[in-house]
Amino acid sequence: MTPAPAAGREPSRTEPSRAGPLREFVLKPASRCNLACDYCYMYFGPDQTWRDQPRVISQATIEATAARIGEHARAHRLDSVVVALHGGEPLLAGVDTIERVITAIRGGLPGGARAEFVVQTNGVLLDAAFLDLFGRHRVRVGVSLDGDATANDRHRNQADGRSSHDQVARALRLLAAEPHRELFAGILCTIDLANDPVASYRALREFRPPVIDFLLPHANWAHPPPRGSRDGDPRGSGTPYADWLIALFDAWYDDPGAPVSIRFFDEMIALLLGGTAGTESLGAGVLGFAVIETDGAIEGADSLRSAYHGAAMTHLSVHANSLDEATAHPVIARPRLGRQALGEVCRSCPVVSVCGGGQYAHRYRHGAGFAHPSVYCADLRRTIEHVARRVGEDLAAAEQGRTGRRGNLATLR
Repeated sequence: MTPAPAAGREPSRTEPSRAGPLREFVLKPASRCNLACDYCYMYFGPDQTWRDQPRVISQATIEATAARIGEHARAHRLDSVVVALHGGEPLLAGVDTIERVITAIRGGLPGGARAEFVVQTNGVLLDAAFLDLFGRHRVRVGVSLDGDATANDRHRNQADGRSSHDQVARALRLLAAEPHRELFAGILCTIDLANDPVASYRALREFRPPVIDFLLPHANWAHPPPRGSRDGDPRGSGTPYADWLIALFDAWYDDPGAPVSIRFFDEMIALLLGGTAGTESLGAGVLGFAVIETDGAIEGADSLRSAYHGAAMTHLSVHANSLDEATAHPVIARPRLGRQALGEVCRSCPVVSVCGGGQYAHRYRHGAGFAHPSVYCADLRRTIEHVARRVGEDLAAAEQGRTGRRGNLATLR
């Protein structure tokens, strides 16, 4: 078997990205986490570069980051940028550090440009002080939770094995209530085949999130995803993630009133109807962001870390390099090529306009890089075909003047 590339090594740099300037940035105020989720590709995956990062971002790196984002916005006449505070667990940086990050970046933008902030947290530290900060600065808050206590605690526990569910549920109730509800960005849930999809959906729906993101575990051909079946259901199939997603889709699609958006399905339906997608989950769009680490390193998407050690590294830094240089680096430029980065198998597939080849990181294979179908290829195709069939039946019924089983397709956003 051909070995993975050495840490950070890539072929020579490409021409400047044809995808245009960066408009989104993932910034890490803290590089460590207060949970020990055993499926985490950051701490338990093949890439271990986090060990060399400072625990918390310094003031010098905050200022350099703000200057680089402002420089990029000015050079490309951007009227807005999006900054996602991520980690690790970003709240470990503390209220004061996060406020300095927000004010520095907004202060560094050219006149008339705005910065939208979102923070992705495990929720354990989310309290009134953070919510007051986020309210004052209009920062939207996403929280990670994998379902009810049984589902969540399969993986998302503290280092000593104690459950995190009750702490996260407390934070979600606080976030979902007034006056903080307008800050609620949604819930992230990583799919585990051992968890019941319908029960997971109903448990998360109880917190009244505006959006739920159900995420396929970060995996690839070198590090395949778990392929088991749910407890008590040993039969399994050749496409177990499709089984899970189809059961989830049917429960959600038939749920009266569509009380919550499931982004994966909303975007899948939009693509089936000729629209566009705004996230990387289906691979139909391009990755228009770069990651900035606590030491100022500019890197590719964190999901690349699931491929091999150093896969996200560019050896660029806000202390020495512009963001234009980052857009030209292969680690950042190649995922932004969209379908141009796909191999022949994907380009000739009848569902490529929807799946887009799957998430870029999920295509990695030793010796073939990322020019390969997703490790979830068969699951994605079966799920897309199921969703297309159900939506098509409803559209046909509507054309004939009948009411489809789902009367609220118009609510999709």
